[in-house]
Amino acid sequence: MKAIWNGQLIAESEDTLLIENNHYFPLESVNSEFLTDSATHTHCPWKGQASYYSLVVDGKTNTDAVWYYAEPSALAKGIKGRVAFWKGVQVIE
Repeated sequence: MKAIWNGQLIAESEDTLLIENNHYFPLESVNSEFLTDSATHTHCPWKGQASYYSLVVDGKTNTDAVWYYAEPSALAKGIKGRVAFWKGVQVIE
């Protein structure tokens, strides 16, 4: 799977987990030069507290386009160390 935004390859991996129609990529498959920390947090009843990164590519910012669970619940332990994308990030094979 590939994650692409603003014409750049953000992540690529053959080892994604599909949960609720979102592909969770291993963090090491993400091009970290495009990630910036975000102060945003949300809560999922079964996965726990989500944290976010924004994407910055060629001077354009996609705020909170990447999320992850630093300490997922026991039910979602498989997504620890993984990130997912939204807000216009294309996830394709």
